[in-house]
Amino acid sequence: MRWKLNSSAYKRVPSRDAAMDHDLETPVRLADGGGGGPSWRMSLPHVCVATLTSFLFGYHTGVVNEPLESISTDLGFAGNTLAEGLVVSICLGGAFVGCLFSGSIADGIGRRRAFQLSALPMIIGAAISALTNSLEGMLLGRFLVGTGMGLGPPVASLYITEVSPPSVRGTYGSFVQIATCLGIIVSLLIGTPVKDIDRWWRVCFWVAAVPATLQALGMEFCAESPQWLYKCGRTSEAEIQFAKLLGPLHVKSAMAELTRSERGDDGENVKYSELFYGRNFNVVFIGTTLFALQQLSGINSVFYFSSTVFRSVGVPANLANICMGIANLSGSIVAMLLMDKLGRKVLLSGSFLGMAFAMGLQAVGANRHHLGSASMYLSVGGMLLFVLTFSLGAGPVPGLLLPEIFPNKIRAKAMALCMSVHWFVVLATPGTTWSTSSVHNVFLNLCGSSNICAAPCFICDFNMVTESQPGKSVAKVDH
Repeated sequence: MRWKLNSSAYKRVPSRDAAMDHDLETPVRLADGGGGGPSWRMSLPHVCVATLTSFLFGYHTGVVNEPLESISTDLGFAGNTLAEGLVVSICLGGAFVGCLFSGSIADGIGRRRAFQLSALPMIIGAAISALTNSLEGMLLGRFLVGTGMGLGPPVASLYITEVSPPSVRGTYGSFVQIATCLGIIVSLLIGTPVKDIDRWWRVCFWVAAVPATLQALGMEFCAESPQWLYKCGRTSEAEIQFAKLLGPLHVKSAMAELTRSERGDDGENVKYSELFYGRNFNVVFIGTTLFALQQLSGINSVFYFSSTVFRSVGVPANLANICMGIANLSGSIVAMLLMDKLGRKVLLSGSFLGMAFAMGLQAVGANRHHLGSASMYLSVGGMLLFVLTFSLGAGPVPGLLLPEIFPNKIRAKAMALCMSVHWFVVLATPGTTWSTSSVHNVFLNLCGSSNICAAPCFICDFNMVTESQPGKSVAKVDH
């Protein structure tokens, strides 16, 4: 007997019937002679090297927060808010450009080489930023870093999904969010001495070159994606990589599942235009909407204004950053533990509802000053709860779920398109220009409403998507 997926429920059907269903992505339990699944230990080092790109993403996101004042003074643009804003945000433009090409690069040269290519502009950009004596040099360095930031994360999501045993795929997928949190925390810690040590900000950028170099070198010893090799017709090489990732006992069953899941593909590379019509449209629409609502939830605005909110109730900015980092990391760890137990949809829906509730608490506290100390606790507690609930689902789930539901034929380009929407929304959202006097009303009206609407929308949309469960390979989308 084998398991057959039908909408959001599992039904048992004869294996003969399952084999005849060419359009169904049925999960397989990879078992060895003793009835056990493949060990997670063999693929763990490969996943850890891949998540260095997420660490770099988090590090470069926060690396200029503390040193920005020192950078502007040393480079001669102190007081120029436009220049300071460009130094912070030009990474986003670079990330959008890098993300647009990530799918073609990952399909063209493979996942390992794509990682190494993404590390290259991060190394060069960090070096330029550390050595420059002008605003133009800083902007060039930050833009190059941004292109690596845009290229790396989509490839990481693909790679982790393709090299992980099904039973721990959710756990490994959560490593991306944890690595991002650790990157932000490390950048804040590295930047702490910037006001006491002259030109310490240059050290902050040099530090960023270390993990990028480690990833570029480490990928030489990591496995290539068996799915990509199989797609390129390199079947024997795919078997070798499966042996490296899962163990020799699981190669035959893994190749059988890969062959079955690829049945019906013509093997040709898909064009981006093909993602917008036909059978691919539904799943791509879900993916782009998921990433758009992830950003429209208000998470960037929370990080932009968290220091303002904390200072308004008498909490020092440094303590605020520490609390936000702890909340983000704690939620990511909990998500890692629950991802393969509760499933993706439960965490995602609960996360959006939790963020809506947290925004309500924060807005009530900010507009009810007569409550005294209770107003402070509501404001601070709502802010921390928002970050915590975001990291439980809305943060880690999209990058993990989408490679699971995308067919291998469109996976790389579809991920590139969806994450490009993510960067476009980040660029288009005018959160950095909101006045602080109206921030709480914006939080309540925009963020809260978006999250309240997002949760039931995902519950409805995901009825088209079969929930990924522990021990299963990929999910099915009813087109």
